[in-house]
Amino acid sequence: MQMNTPPRKTIRRKPIRLTRRGRLLLGVTGAVVAGTAVAVPLLFLGRGVPTRPAVLVIPEGWRTSQVYDSVDKALALPAGSTKQAVGTAGLKLPGEAQGNPEGYLFPASYPLAKGSTPQSVLRSMVETANQKFDMAPVAAGAQRNAMNVYQAVTIASIVQAEAANPADMGKVARVVFNRLQNGMPLQMDSTLNYGLNRNTLNTTVNDTRVQSPYNSYQRMGLPPTPIDSPGEDAMRAALNPTPGNWLYFVTVKPGDTRFTADYAEHQRNVADFNAVQSSKAQRSPHASPLPR
Repeated sequence: MQMNTPPRKTIRRKPIRLTRRGRLLLGVTGAVVAGTAVAVPLLFLGRGVPTRPAVLVIPEGWRTSQVYDSVDKALALPAGSTKQAVGTAGLKLPGEAQGNPEGYLFPASYPLAKGSTPQSVLRSMVETANQKFDMAPVAAGAQRNAMNVYQAVTIASIVQAEAANPADMGKVARVVFNRLQNGMPLQMDSTLNYGLNRNTLNTTVNDTRVQSPYNSYQRMGLPPTPIDSPGEDAMRAALNPTPGNWLYFVTVKPGDTRFTADYAEHQRNVADFNAVQSSKAQRSPHASPLPR
């Protein structure tokens, strides 16, 4: 996450959990499909012996594009098949979504029985999300924070992308609320990268000037939709943010995320982050460019 207010001339980058998690999983298989331990042995027991269905695993923080690709691969369908099936799947989405299932393809394990289709798999994901999000405590938590459930899912998706670990999620959610309540732009790299359809740790000043409804450097308030599929921990954080006055945070290194309400202190934390990144670059000729 980058946050530059006051003066917005200093840009900093924070490792985005979504980027690392998504790149790792997609780089290996493109779809996470698991079978039960007895599936293979049963194949040798003779004809007519049923095997257990494969299971499609959707990790927390995946975008719809990643889910679509995984379903295509799991069902051995041409690329783009699942994305095209969204309009015919009869998904029960909230009106605010306007037919876009982002945030509602709930991260979980889904059995792929014989005859599974993109429509049936997508329906299972959205039905699971509705079961999780339509509970009374969720509605009460959203109302307590003066928002609706769809807005809560949107905040949870940002928390999912920005928090370095579950322990930080409540604080990240509090930063989101504090900045909204103080009339400050969110200035989140995760929303900007979503709008640019990319995953990167490197955001430039020019990036923050792009015209996009997901550019939270230029636009106030929440992005128009969630930016990934948040898990239950992120949703709990969005509904019950940790008390605090923080306006800034940066993950200097794994296990060292620093939250503050003081801009000068934040700048010192960013300097420490830059020093860590510089050290990494000196050790590896293939390291990503340093923040500018």
